[in-house]
Amino acid sequence: MRRQHLVAFAGVGVAAMAVAAGMRSVLSHQAAIARRRIGKPLGEHSLDSDRLWRPSLGGDPIELLVLGDSLAAGLGAERRKQTLGGRLAKGLARRLGRPVHLRTAAIVGSESPDLPAQLTDLPEDYAPHVAVIVVGGNDVTHRIAVAVSTQHLRDAILCLRRRGTEVVVGTCPDLGALRPVPQPLRRLVSSMSRRLAEAQTETALAAGAHPVDLRRAVGPMFFDDPDAMFSMDRFHPSPLGYRRTAEALLPTVCLAAEAALSSRLQAQR
Repeated sequence: MRRQHLVAFAGVGVAAMAVAAGMRSVLSHQAAIARRRIGKPLGEHSLDSDRLWRPSLGGDPIELLVLGDSLAAGLGAERRKQTLGGRLAKGLARRLGRPVHLRTAAIVGSESPDLPAQLTDLPEDYAPHVAVIVVGGNDVTHRIAVAVSTQHLRDAILCLRRRGTEVVVGTCPDLGALRPVPQPLRRLVSSMSRRLAEAQTETALAAGAHPVDLRRAVGPMFFDDPDAMFSMDRFHPSPLGYRRTAEALLPTVCLAAEAALSSRLQAQR
């Protein structure tokens, strides 16, 4: 009887392995389909939006840094004022009544493990008032472990905090909105992106940063109106998609900038 149980258990194990192998094959095939559908019609370089925004406001500028992936870099925007950094700089200048100097260290295709290199490329004495980090989508598509992603995010936040910078983290968007990705792969990446976003939120709070849940803030808009919210590759945001994303981030960015300005003013006294 015991031998029969072992044989039956072994049979179940073999069947489970066969199902898992079959599922991996299906998902790999669907990933290849998604890559073909998306392609690279936008190229691999975003618009250069680094400049002093709203200089006519006068006064010392607020230093704004943007780190992360193609969403942070603004790939898909048609004009530099439509990039995420450009929209945040304009909005921040308008709300605080001061010019904003934007520096974009984000690079198209980046993953969380690329954040240290983006920080290393900055001048040693550069201390922005506020930094915005948006990263995670490529971590999901390239199957980077959540623990690895969050460790690099934590290290980047702590590095910026040591510079006296307030940090805002836009958490990983819900990749379930990507229509070119077939099912069941789309459901899987949606679940993976949600798990990463939750872990990023916990990491940001623990490291002294300000998280913004982009999945909840703008995710429904991308699900409900993908034709308007996505650019021509149906993967990166359109100008409207960047506008809505910037609007979701801006209140927290303004609060962070005000906190940095107040802290530095007190330090000077």
